[in-house]
Amino acid sequence: MLKIHFSPDDLTRVKLLDSPDPLWETVLSLHQLQERNPDLLFTGWRRRTRERIGRSHRYLATLAPPVGYTADFLTPGAGFGELEAGIEELLHTPVKLLAEDTELLAASRPMPSWSADLAAGRPAARRQLGEAVREYFAETLAPHWSSITSSVRGDAAERGRTLLRGGVERLLSTLHPAARWRAPVLEVDYPVDQELHLGGRGLVLAPSFFCWRAPVTLRNPDLPPTLVYPVARQLGWDSPPSSRSLDNLLGRTRASVLAAIRTAPGVSTTELAKKLAISAAGASQHATVLRQAALVETRREGGTARHSVTTLGSALLESSLSVSDLTPCRV
Repeated sequence: MLKIHFSPDDLTRVKLLDSPDPLWETVLSLHQLQERNPDLLFTGWRRRTRERIGRSHRYLATLAPPVGYTADFLTPGAGFGELEAGIEELLHTPVKLLAEDTELLAASRPMPSWSADLAAGRPAARRQLGEAVREYFAETLAPHWSSITSSVRGDAAERGRTLLRGGVERLLSTLHPAARWRAPVLEVDYPVDQELHLGGRGLVLAPSFFCWRAPVTLRNPDLPPTLVYPVARQLGWDSPPSSRSLDNLLGRTRASVLAAIRTAPGVSTTELAKKLAISAAGASQHATVLRQAALVETRREGGTARHSVTTLGSALLESSLSVSDLTPCRV
C-alpha cells in the first residue's frame, strides 16, 4: 500500500493538472505495450503500434519494464505541457539519480552495455535518451495526442468542479476506487509498501490517459511529489479522424514539408531539402512559416537547425489522410 501523508499546509498546495504530461504518457504507454493482459481499449493501438515500433521502443522498454521498477528519471516531474520542455529537463538529470536508478533496474534484470554510459551521465548517452523519447513519442503518441488531451482535460474539468463544490478533501476522497482518504493520509492500493511524507511540498495530481488500474507515483521521495491517476477513455479513441486535405490550408509544398518533418524528427534543413527535392532556402522558409504557426519547433545543434513536429502539427497531420499521398515538388 502507498500512504501519502499530508500536513495542513500540503492540503493548500494540491495542484491538479489540466493537460497530459508527455513524459508520463510515454512511460505509461510503454507499460501498456508490454502488458500481458492489457486494457481492451488499447487493443487496436497496441496492434498498430507494434507493427511500426523501432529502436526507440526497445531502448526505452529497458528503462520502463511493465513489472517492477521503472526509472524515476524518465519522469522528472509533471506538468511540462510540451514534449521538448520535458526532454530538456530529462537531459539535465543529475548523474547521481541516473546512477541510482540504473542500479535499481540492474538489481532485477540484466542491463545492456549502453546503460553504463547512461548511468555515468555521458553526453552522448544523454542525447541518445532524448532522441529515443522524441522518436517514440512521434511514432506512437503524437498521432493521437488530440484524443489523449481531450480525455485528460475532460477529467480535469470534472475534478475542478468537485474541488470547487467540496474542497481538497472531497477531491482526494473521490480520486479513484483504489484510493481512500483517511485524513491526514491518502491510502492507495499499491504493489509495494511505500510511505510518502509531503512535508509542506504539496502534491501534484496528474490525470493520465495511459495510466491503468490504479494511481502511480515515483519511488524517490526527494523528487517533486506526484500522483498520476487514470482517466476514463472512449472506444474508438485511436480511430483516424475524417479525411480532409491540408493542401488548401498550407499549400502542397508546405504540407509536404510538415509531413516530412513528422516522419524524421530532428531532421536538418539540408536533409529536409534533399528529401523533398527543393532548395535549402525553400526548406528553411517553409520551416520558418510552420514554426511561426506552432506546427513545428526548431532547436539548434551548433550551426545546424533541426526540426520536429509539435503536438498541434501532428494532430493536424493526423486529421488529413491525403497527406500520406503527398509527393516531392520543386519551388
